[in-house]
Amino acid sequence: MNFQHAIQILSQLGAFFKQEATTDNPVFNRAYQKNPWFTNEYIKKAVGAWGNELTTEHLNKWLSGYQNLPQPQPKNVVVIMAGNIPLVGLHDLLSVLVCGHKAIVKLSSDDTVLMKWVIENLIRIAPDWATQITISEERLPKNFEAVIATGSNNTNRYFEYYFKNKPSLLRKARTSVAVLTGNETPEDMYKLGEDIFTYFGLGCRNVSKIYVPEGYDIANFYEGIAGFYDHINHNKYANNYTYHKAILLMNLTKHFDNNFLLLKEDTNIASPLGVMFYEQYADLNELTKTLEAQQENIQCVVSKATINNSVPLGKAQQPELTDYADGVDTVKFLMAL
Repeated sequence: MNFQHAIQILSQLGAFFKQEATTDNPVFNRAYQKNPWFTNEYIKKAVGAWGNELTTEHLNKWLSGYQNLPQPQPKNVVVIMAGNIPLVGLHDLLSVLVCGHKAIVKLSSDDTVLMKWVIENLIRIAPDWATQITISEERLPKNFEAVIATGSNNTNRYFEYYFKNKPSLLRKARTSVAVLTGNETPEDMYKLGEDIFTYFGLGCRNVSKIYVPEGYDIANFYEGIAGFYDHINHNKYANNYTYHKAILLMNLTKHFDNNFLLLKEDTNIASPLGVMFYEQYADLNELTKTLEAQQENIQCVVSKATINNSVPLGKAQQPELTDYADGVDTVKFLMAL
């Protein structure tokens, strides 16, 4: 399959993103007014990240492994997007388009402004793609042949029933974890802070739990993330932090507090916003087995330690085009339709 036309289009989109990430585009402010989690800083971060990724070099690397696959017959593919962080559904949309299918896009109510802006500019760059993209206003679109859907665990059960007779790629809620060795430098810990706080911790690639060696000094963790204190000045984040702090205090639950992130020992991996769970480990090999058993719930593992498929500190929210959500190859799914 010849992807050169798609690569030419998407590299132009990447160049556009790079430029826009340095501006105060009024669209960004409208997106913030619609969804206060989408601050100007984090919109620019997301747009800039896409600009850095949509280059000819990266696009060739992404699509080179599919060159020998047969061209699929064009299908109508529903893409039901999440809206937890800016542009989170863009990878699915681009995957559908490069495979030659038609995308019926169901936007999240939390990310309509930015995604419509992206689609408008994508069509401006590639007018021939206008017929390949439809934004559906229906609660659930009709007349389609396959679906890619991302949602909560409850929503996913509904998706499984509704789309049971269609080829589907359905994603549930996941989160990410970090494994500390105790030998991290202050720079390492700051990078961990980026993995925790970027997009306020709302993404599936954000770290919501840390594993620390037995006897670990929690002060090292808090000192390392001190530079992210400003997040408490965001009203919605502060409300979450205050709410969970009140619950911990009322229940007399042991915890740590640095006035912007609560730290609680817990065996669960998904913590509420404003809270970080932690768990101590005695043996890294045993911990690795524990994480492998939880792989269906973990998006990525962040660590300096030698752990299979782990992500370096500070890279959790910098996925490459080849880093597919839930580890399922979206393009292979679409090429096989």
